[in-house]
Amino acid sequence: MNFDDNTARPPSRRAFVLGSASILGLAVSGCTTATDDSAGDTEGRFSNYASMYGPLPSEKFPIPGIDLDKVPSKFRRRSVSYRTNEKPGTIIVDTSSHYLYLVEPGGKAMRYGVGLGRAGFAWSGRARVAWKRPWPTWTPPDEMIARRPELRKYSADNGGMQPGLNNPLGARALYIFEGNKDTLYRVHGTPEYWTIGKSVSSGCVRMINQDVIDLYKRVRSNAEILVV
Repeated sequence: MNFDDNTARPPSRRAFVLGSASILGLAVSGCTTATDDSAGDTEGRFSNYASMYGPLPSEKFPIPGIDLDKVPSKFRRRSVSYRTNEKPGTIIVDTSSHYLYLVEPGGKAMRYGVGLGRAGFAWSGRARVAWKRPWPTWTPPDEMIARRPELRKYSADNGGMQPGLNNPLGARALYIFEGNKDTLYRVHGTPEYWTIGKSVSSGCVRMINQDVIDLYKRVRSNAEILVV
C-alpha cells in the first residue's frame, strides 16, 4: 500500500517554500558539510545481511524476512566513515541519495537506505524527534479520504488503521517537530521494502522494518534531525 504517512494534512506549498529556504540557509552556514566514504565500511558484523534482514518472530506482529534480491546492496544497513559537523546522535536524511545517516562518534555513521514519497521531499530543515512509537496507528488525512472514500474506515473519527504488518507506518515511527509544531514529517517502517532507494507516490521517509527497528533502538527522544 502506498499511503501518505500522517495523521494530519500534507504540508502546503507555503510550507514547502519555507522549508526550502530554511535548508538553503543551513547549507550557506556550513552545517551540511557531511561527506560519505562508503569504502569505510569495515564493520564485518554488518556483512551478514541474511541474518540482519531475517525474520523477527518476537515482535508484537512477527515480521518475516525480506527478499534481499529486491533491495540493492548499496541500500542495506551498514557502518560507514562519515565526516560531518553534526554531533553524534543526529539523524541526517539526504534526499538526493535516498540515505539516512545516524551520526556516531569517531567519524562514523550508521547508514540506511530509505524510500521517499511526496511528503518526504516537501519539508527540509532542522527539527527534533518529538515522539517514538512502536507499531503506530495510521490515520489518512481528509484530503486522501476525499480522493479515496474507501479509506474513510481509517479516519480519525473511526480510530485509524490499527497496527499490523500491512499498516503503512510499519513497525516503528519517529514523529518530527520544530519546537512544539508538528512538521507532518515522519520516519517510519514500511511493508513495501522493495521501494527502498526509490521515489514513490506517497509517504515521508520509509525504511525496511528491520532497519527502522534498529534505528528506533539507537535514537534518543528529542534527537536532532536534519533533512537536506
